[in-house]
Amino acid sequence: MPPSTPTLSHLDEAGQVRMVDVIAKTDSERVAIATASVRMNAVAYGLLTQPGQGKGEVLNTARVAAVLAAKRCAELIPLCHSLPLALVGVDFSLDDAAHRIDILATCRTSYKTGVEMEAMMACSVAALTIYDMCKAADKGIVVEQVRLKYKAGGKSGEWRND
Repeated sequence: MPPSTPTLSHLDEAGQVRMVDVIAKTDSERVAIATASVRMNAVAYGLLTQPGQGKGEVLNTARVAAVLAAKRCAELIPLCHSLPLALVGVDFSLDDAAHRIDILATCRTSYKTGVEMEAMMACSVAALTIYDMCKAADKGIVVEQVRLKYKAGGKSGEWRND
C-alpha cells in the first residue's frame, strides 16, 4: 500500500480494533493546538462577564479542568497512548457581540505519538466546565466547533486547519 493511501490506524488488517504499536518510533517534539467555542444567551453571558461576578472563577476552573482532562485523556479515549505532557496551555477569548467564549488549548510533548487528542480533550472539558458553571442561567448553552487547528512533529510533520 503506498504511504499516501489513507487508513484507519486503529484497525488491523482484519478490521479488528487495536492500539497502534509505537515501539519502533523515536521520540520527537510534538505540538497540537485545538479550539472550541461556548455560546450562551445574553443573560448568562452578562452574568459571566459582569464586573465582580464569576468570570475569573469560571474560566480558571475551566482551565484547571482542561489541564486535568488532557493529562487523563488515555483513561477516557480507549486507544490513546498515555504520554508525558510537557505543557497544557489554555487560553480564553470573549466575543461580547456573539455571547461566546472561545477556547484555545495547546499541548506539547517529546514522545513517540502526537498530542492532538489531548488538545481536543482539553477544549472539550473546558467547554463543558463553562456549561456546568453557567447552566443555571441558560440551559441552552451550545458547545461547538471542537477541532484541531494545528499539529506539528512526527512522521506527518506540520498540518494546519485554517
